[in-house]
Amino acid sequence: MSVNLQTPIDYLKGVGPNRADLLRSELGIHTYQDLINLFPNRYIDRTQYYKINELQRNNAEVQITGKITGFREVAQKRGKRLVADFRDDTGTMELVWFRGQKWIRESLKLNQPYVIFGKTNWFSGKFSMPHPELELLNEHEKNLRSTMQPIYPSTEKLSNKGVSNRVISKIMQNLFLETKGQFSETLPSSLRSNLKLISKSDALFNIHFPKSTNLLSKAQFRLKFEEFFYIQLQLILKNLIHKSKIKGLTFIKVGDYFNTFFKEHLPFDLTNAQKRVLKEIRSDLGSNAQMNRLLQGDVGSGKTIVAFMSMLMGLDNGFQCCLMAPTEILSVQHYNSLQELCKPLNISISILTGSSTTSERREIHKKLENGTLQILVGTHALLEDKVKFQNLGLAIIDEQHRFGVAQRSKLWKKGAEASSQNKKDSEGEKKSFTPPHILVMTATPIPRTLAMSVYGDLDISVIDELPAGRKPIKTVHRYDNNRLKVFRFMREEIAKGRQIYVVYPLIQESEKMDYKDLMDGYDSISREFPMPEYQISIVHGKMKAADKDYEMQRFANGLTQIMVATTVIEVGVNVPNASVMVIESAERFGLSQLHQLRGRVGRGAEQSYCILMTSHKLSEASKTRLETMVRTNDGFEIAEVDLRLRGPGDIMGTQQSGVLNLRIADVVKDKDILNTARNYAKDILKLDPSLGLQEHKMILNTYRQMGKYKNIWNYIS
Repeated sequence: MSVNLQTPIDYLKGVGPNRADLLRSELGIHTYQDLINLFPNRYIDRTQYYKINELQRNNAEVQITGKITGFREVAQKRGKRLVADFRDDTGTMELVWFRGQKWIRESLKLNQPYVIFGKTNWFSGKFSMPHPELELLNEHEKNLRSTMQPIYPSTEKLSNKGVSNRVISKIMQNLFLETKGQFSETLPSSLRSNLKLISKSDALFNIHFPKSTNLLSKAQFRLKFEEFFYIQLQLILKNLIHKSKIKGLTFIKVGDYFNTFFKEHLPFDLTNAQKRVLKEIRSDLGSNAQMNRLLQGDVGSGKTIVAFMSMLMGLDNGFQCCLMAPTEILSVQHYNSLQELCKPLNISISILTGSSTTSERREIHKKLENGTLQILVGTHALLEDKVKFQNLGLAIIDEQHRFGVAQRSKLWKKGAEASSQNKKDSEGEKKSFTPPHILVMTATPIPRTLAMSVYGDLDISVIDELPAGRKPIKTVHRYDNNRLKVFRFMREEIAKGRQIYVVYPLIQESEKMDYKDLMDGYDSISREFPMPEYQISIVHGKMKAADKDYEMQRFANGLTQIMVATTVIEVGVNVPNASVMVIESAERFGLSQLHQLRGRVGRGAEQSYCILMTSHKLSEASKTRLETMVRTNDGFEIAEVDLRLRGPGDIMGTQQSGVLNLRIADVVKDKDILNTARNYAKDILKLDPSLGLQEHKMILNTYRQMGKYKNIWNYIS
């Protein structure tokens, strides 16, 4: 009879109620299945047995066979230590215990062959090993163990309560003995033979008790592939189901709004990337399925014009459109640029934010419901229950990782009110609603591996070229002692009629210090650039919104030459005449933040510059970040380096950081395996979308089991 892997961990030999509680609270292990999936962090090579005369003074972990020939207690400052003489046929060394002496003395046998393992120290002309792992040689040879010793994840509480690595290894052995090492296969034989994968049972045995380094690598590859394969399968299936089940509003025609704008009012030629993305969007909008697309584009790549032209397709088909952004500054910026584009076409557009007055809101609500308002831009305010559209056809969400899943689905349902308004059809049934098309935009390039894992259920479009005529921004790194040269360069640029940003870091924990940094910086810049010859704006988080807007407006209108600010200008300021970005204490910023800040310049035709100022004290990670910024302007390359430095959790932000709690695979190190897994999942679903073929039955069953026991869904947002 096969063992049920959903059996609670309490029933496994060697666990018991107390240990079970600890394993549940500390490592999240509730069942046999969870224990099997507790994969080792690393391995210690126990293939080699050293002789005492071969030991080196290098503090390495070694394994030695020999006998204990005697004990003694040695007084020390606090209490005593227990010292044993350990001998093999080449020499002697000491074993030392600083605690638990009584129990150790009683349990050890003199002149019996032992295997000891631990770190060696060289002291007073002799090797010693503190608190060694000990095992009688005959026990050592009998045990179900491998030459590579696994080291499992642990916590301080587990160690303190005596659940050591050895205990976990022993419990794992008991599980393998109880299951006889037989585990259900989860991948079909055709897939295994194509990729030369070992069986599931062999993989699990060799991940916990590797017989050799070669078998360990095969086990790791097999289990990483499987983990990625089922995550990708789930994401791609979600997309396929979405397309087949969720009907979309069909935008039948490209009409007057789009054509007139394209022929007469387009402010610049579209890049090939923009044209390609518009084609992809057009094909979605006409496909009879709901569009669910992620549009990625680096800072300044022209996402707004693509968003606007997508809205024009909506208006041409008689639908309303909305654009939601995470902050008021960003909403206002979108509104201003879209309003300019709407004017020649006579399109009605409004903005709704937390600052909108009651009378403005009333007017907006009325026009939305009677259909005279065609485009609405705004913040979270768009999600309020009072905001009802007559017929919402396209919802665009900017920087969507800043919104939660619940907020996005609320916007989704705005189409429900519009299309059904609780109308009933002839049988008296409520009509099902057709949701609006969704276009999600981000200016934070997402590394391809993360995009595949986190947004694998969305179709992805990328604008990967900048508009013609844009000169790449020149980036340099300067130390604080070069400051006078930097000031001279700033004066030269101002003399040419340019404007300059000087940005200081803002890290919440030390707001006082940051504020002081900003004010000190402002003082020294005011001394170097005195009035009335120079005018300086200052913007920081402690200012009232109206004061911030006033200062930003002065800078945008060219009335001040220098803007001293904290990172509030990271998004939402577009001043084509600003050509220099000086970032103070650049080592305190993350890579994506540095890249976003740099994107505030280089918006005009003139050559722009980004100067990264730091002290001489730099960590390795800081050096890598600065070198990357100086070397490249490519947001995708920068995102890849950022992913390597910070890991997926940090990059996705808190909303999405739980998405990739992978058990064994690593999105960064194993991206080739991820690619392979996604391609296989795609090919299988292309051939057999319902997984109904006999050869795919095993995949379908495993997939259902995973859904049933929630072993995979916690990876997916």
